[in-house]
Amino acid sequence: MTSESAWADQLAADRALLDRTSTAERVADVLRQRIIEGVLAPGTRLSEETAGRALAVSRNTLREAFRLLVHERLLVHELHRGVFVRVLTADDVIDLYRVRRLLETGAVRRATSPPAELLTAVERAVTTGERAAAEQRWQDVGTANMHFHRALAALADSPRVTETMQQLLAELRLAFHVMSRPREFHEPYLGMNREITDLLLAGANEAAADRLEEYFDLAEEQLTNAYRSGQELITGSGA
Repeated sequence: MTSESAWADQLAADRALLDRTSTAERVADVLRQRIIEGVLAPGTRLSEETAGRALAVSRNTLREAFRLLVHERLLVHELHRGVFVRVLTADDVIDLYRVRRLLETGAVRRATSPPAELLTAVERAVTTGERAAAEQRWQDVGTANMHFHRALAALADSPRVTETMQQLLAELRLAFHVMSRPREFHEPYLGMNREITDLLLAGANEAAADRLEEYFDLAEEQLTNAYRSGQELITGSGA
């Protein structure tokens, strides 16, 4: 579980993203992104006082942001205890991958002539992940992988799909914390990411989508087995 001082320092660094007209939605965006990056781990208690001070926002604004993220199933409010980053279950993982197949695989199959910048974003995310792996920065590999899958969904060229995927990725990152050996979990997916990207760049969308389905089958099985075996939640993973 992330210490309070660690995540508070990260939020304080985000203060510049907010101005005097900041809204609860923008605060929620910051918190959601920190969940995607693995900074806020499952079970982390979000003190109103600490988070409000870190972001320099009022308690009313922060409470509204918390309500938005509770609605997105990223946070939970426990009576007399406070607000916590949600801990997922194996059933959550199964449902997340069900949605993931619809969004990402569908986007890949239909992206026969995507704008060049969308394919560039896919390639950039893969390269970033490979570089992080070479430097043994496994949490950064997980973050790069989130960007890779966000870029795949963006091939649909749909603001609604992109928004849905952003929320989905935050919830997925909470699931990935269950994996206790980040390197062993990440390394096989780096090669699969590269293969999918190369197929997309070659215009082989059907083959890329088929490979992505295999990717999802493997990742879902790994995660559900980890949850069902009762492993402790720890930080720093993603696939």
